[in-house]
Amino acid sequence: MSVLIRPVFSGHDTFQCRPLWLKKGFDFVKSGKSFSSENAVVDLGVGKNMVGAIRYWLRAFDLLQEDELSLLAELLFDDEIGYDPYLEDEATPWLLHYHLVKRGFATSYHFIFNELRKEKIEFSEDFFINFVKRKSESSLPFLFNANTVKSDFEVFQKLYIGSEATKDREEIISGLLTEIRLVQPLDRPEKKRFFQIEETEREELPAEILLYAVLDNENYGMSVNFESLMSGYNSPGSIFAINRTGMLQKIEILTREFDFLVFKDDAGIRELQFREKPDTPFEILNKYYHGS
Repeated sequence: MSVLIRPVFSGHDTFQCRPLWLKKGFDFVKSGKSFSSENAVVDLGVGKNMVGAIRYWLRAFDLLQEDELSLLAELLFDDEIGYDPYLEDEATPWLLHYHLVKRGFATSYHFIFNELRKEKIEFSEDFFINFVKRKSESSLPFLFNANTVKSDFEVFQKLYIGSEATKDREEIISGLLTEIRLVQPLDRPEKKRFFQIEETEREELPAEILLYAVLDNENYGMSVNFESLMSGYNSPGSIFAINRTGMLQKIEILTREFDFLVFKDDAGIRELQFREKPDTPFEILNKYYHGS
């Protein structure tokens, strides 16, 4: 079930996260500077509204907690020890996507991957707005503003699909998470645009990132039921939209690579079991990025 406290649908000023913003924001905070400073515009080299957007995205991707850099931020973006400061590895967008959904600060992503895509395979902007309206009237009441939610959904599109062509640029501007191809626009005769998040094998998703997501889930113990992996809240199956075949393929890769993992399939009961667990999920990322 959801653990959201206060849903958030604004804060980005309609700016999707630009590829260099996370590194730029990390370096800014690392140097001891503040987003509320009068010099932030000059120090970051962006417009005033973009200053707030950079802070928003750092928080959304779980890189900034309050105004302190998270361990994930240090391990990803530090110039000396960082796994991938300039987002060049194919695993990093998947890792960022995972934290964007799991953190739940940017509520739309949390709702879309954990709930909405399971309720409606093909969905439109209007469906999403109505979905959020229903949520606001449920057991998790919050103030609903259709225009705010609409703007947030437009940013979601930009992040996963890209920006539409502009007058002086014919190509579509890629979003930060476009390359993982999780969200697909659908051609429909209606004027409304529809989208789909189809469950596939996710062959391009590194198995280590899936294992990281399992280890990072505080609800998982030493054994994890296969169905929980597939469809639980903030599960790998929910966040990565991976189908059963793909999940089994990833588990097979992982049990070959890590001797602390066993997959049991007895009498119809499927479980991923740990003989022991790494001290921290980041050990898996160290192995993936640094081979150790």
